[in-house]
Amino acid sequence: MSTPPVTLMVARRVANGRFQDLMTWLREGEQLATDFPGYLGSGVLAPPPGDDEFQIIFRFADERTLHAWEHSASRSAWLGRGSELFAHPTEHRVSGIEGWFGAVGQRPPRWKQAVAIWLAFFPVSLLFNFVLGPLLSEMALLPRVFISTLCLTPLMVYFFIPLSTRLLANWLNSTPVRPLRGEPSTQNP
Repeated sequence: MSTPPVTLMVARRVANGRFQDLMTWLREGEQLATDFPGYLGSGVLAPPPGDDEFQIIFRFADERTLHAWEHSASRSAWLGRGSELFAHPTEHRVSGIEGWFGAVGQRPPRWKQAVAIWLAFFPVSLLFNFVLGPLLSEMALLPRVFISTLCLTPLMVYFFIPLSTRLLANWLNSTPVRPLRGEPSTQNP
């Protein structure tokens, strides 16, 4: 039985005047993680305008490899070097694709998650098939699907799904406005 990948999401607020130092420190941490077995990728999500909280994401093959990295001497030294650059860190870990949609209790409904994934997948899949479809059309179904999923899955996981969730963040995290009892609804049916 295989274990699902694990994503560690860390929030860091930049200290006053330390933006460039924080960016350098974050790049150093990403480089450090690449040397560890089980490392699958990482990224830094910049804060929205008017905010100063960065989201840092580290993804590992399983809980065991993440644990090894988290408790390594090199990571401890890296965290120590960055301690003056941020305040009030928070972190949580998630498994599977839901990690891209925030913490438990803060995730959008599954149908919104599905729409965000589909909106990322459809144009990329369409472009892939438009560009490479003629080359792959002579292949049998199994190798054709194998090649397309082998190419598209990393693109989706590391680039297009995070991009989609970032671009759709306001919609994903919005809640419908419900009128109070006795007030007329301002929403169209």
